[in-house]
Amino acid sequence: MVSTTIKFALFSALTLLSLQAVVSVTPLHFQHPLDPLTKEEYSLVQKIVLHKYPKVAFHYIGLDDPEKDAILKWESFKPSVITIPRKVSVIAIINGQSHEILIDLRLKSIVSDTIYTGNGFPTLSVDEQTIAIELPLKYPPFIASVQKRGLNLSEVICSTFTMGWFGEEKSTRTARLDCFMKETTVNIYVRPITGITIVVDLGLMKIVEYHDRNVEEVPTAENTEYQLSKQSPPFGPKQHSLASHQPQGPGFQINGHSVSWANWKFHIGFDARAGVIISLASIYDLEKHKSRRVLYKGYISELFVPYQDPTEEFYFKTFFDAGEYGFGLSTVSLIPNRDCPPNAQFIDTYIHSADGTPILLKNAICVFEQYNSIMWRHTETGIPNEFIEESRTEVNLIVRSVVTVGNYDNIVDWEFKASGSIKPAIALSGILEIKGTNIKHKDEIKEDLHGILVSENSIGIYHDHFYIYYLDLDIDGTHNSFEKTSLKTVRITDGSSKRKSYWTTETETAKTESDAKITLGLAPGELAIVNPNKKTAVGNEVGYRLIPAIPAHPLLVEDDYPQIRGAFTNYNVWVTPYNRTEKWAGGLFVDHSRGEDTLAVWTKKNRDIVNKDIVMWHVVGIHHVPAQEDFPIMPLLSTAFELRPTNFFDRNPVLKTLSPRDVVGCPK
Repeated sequence: MVSTTIKFALFSALTLLSLQAVVSVTPLHFQHPLDPLTKEEYSLVQKIVLHKYPKVAFHYIGLDDPEKDAILKWESFKPSVITIPRKVSVIAIINGQSHEILIDLRLKSIVSDTIYTGNGFPTLSVDEQTIAIELPLKYPPFIASVQKRGLNLSEVICSTFTMGWFGEEKSTRTARLDCFMKETTVNIYVRPITGITIVVDLGLMKIVEYHDRNVEEVPTAENTEYQLSKQSPPFGPKQHSLASHQPQGPGFQINGHSVSWANWKFHIGFDARAGVIISLASIYDLEKHKSRRVLYKGYISELFVPYQDPTEEFYFKTFFDAGEYGFGLSTVSLIPNRDCPPNAQFIDTYIHSADGTPILLKNAICVFEQYNSIMWRHTETGIPNEFIEESRTEVNLIVRSVVTVGNYDNIVDWEFKASGSIKPAIALSGILEIKGTNIKHKDEIKEDLHGILVSENSIGIYHDHFYIYYLDLDIDGTHNSFEKTSLKTVRITDGSSKRKSYWTTETETAKTESDAKITLGLAPGELAIVNPNKKTAVGNEVGYRLIPAIPAHPLLVEDDYPQIRGAFTNYNVWVTPYNRTEKWAGGLFVDHSRGEDTLAVWTKKNRDIVNKDIVMWHVVGIHHVPAQEDFPIMPLLSTAFELRPTNFFDRNPVLKTLSPRDVVGCPK
């Protein structure tokens, strides 16, 4: 779903509250070439484009990725030697046509301007959705439908929904509108007005299709309020407060968008479509006395959310949240001491409106240390007359943002561990997608509801959340390979052991993209990105393994239209050769797209991936069967995976790490 005027009103109010207790970051001494666009840069882009075209709708403005070789050289020599052109990619609709525009900020000029003629349209802008959701309120047939249901028109709120593609030969920029009741509660998504179809042409900005088929009871607002100020006792369960204190101050430093903490250094970027981007992550090797690259760039490339109700009200609800709505455009301000702990530092950024004006997004990102109990430990009782116990406290660094796309809140974390691991995590909260029904009890159900009756007159529809991560791992260098290690059972038949079997491993290096398409869960195994050109002291190739989340596989048939568009979920892991232009797993123009420009299409080239600069794509999925506990607002539902060093170090890199209490000056 999409952000609406409601979201931005709440967002503005929260922004004012969040100005309290915000710790500012260190000023930037020089601009990093991967830094997000500044207010001045957005304004310059706006000025340059409007100088050529008097009327423009900006649907995407983002940093054009610099050449990777140039960035790596810049990392080595810094700006005193290397200057990297600052270019911006713009996707705009001008005179009804989609333009791809490239701008050189230093030259203050347009480098290229191409009209896109393929299938699909740009990301929807918040501005056009804000206009669209007002249309039904002045549309006589809709007004009549509201009156027929005995509802108050002044209490009706509508929201925009992308429509996908279902085999049509010709597509126009249309969106569906669903409407809800806000009477006595702001929890509008649990109070849908069911049975009405509204289609808006976003170019003409008018309703072009309308149907009112059936009347279903609007679910009650009772016990759906989640605002603390509107709730009444009794409250509970009771939680006790915890005071945290860092006597030595934070263990990390933020210089502009560059972060250093413990043995890690990395850069935090931000994009209107991707949201948070982690780049240039390297870890210091205490024994080799140098920093070693792990991750060149990582971000969520797409989120596919197909609902599983094939009826007229729901069949089209197969959303691509990054490509259709923008993860960055949908990022919200974090609430200090709620979304992030008191020891967090916050980073502001800018997004843009449809007319190109920069919009300040306060507290878009927070960075904080989290105390996670045990890093490693051992109690030794096997030595006579000695008792030995050693334990180290684990402290991790979290980079957090929250992306709210309509009814769902996506808490996006990047967790860094001193032991060398990177742990990306997703947690879902927010409101279920509810379908109204006249049914009040399970005993009344006579057919498949395509969901669960979570409250009277309220069906929580089955659906999926498929996040695909772009992970350009550079393990100790750019030239890497992808290894698949299988665990095999061996039966002993020669009488050489009292055992009858054991297991061992067989490792295979994937030669092409087809070899690297992995469906997890079919057999035990290990997946790793290794550097075949670097070895440990005992001769193992250095690498990082993927410890995946619980695998989720798409259940739609492959020729179903939503699955054609979301074919990047057909496998849990993909590996491609690095290509600067292959960034978006669902394609560049996703709205009404036809699956012609996706990761699944690119990999049909079956390119060589041995000892190359390669990118891993990992699909993290959740099949969501709603439950009553998810209603009226959902406790966090989480999933995560880990990128863990595998023979990257010669031994445990945190063997000699001191626990915070062992540091001089800290209370014991």
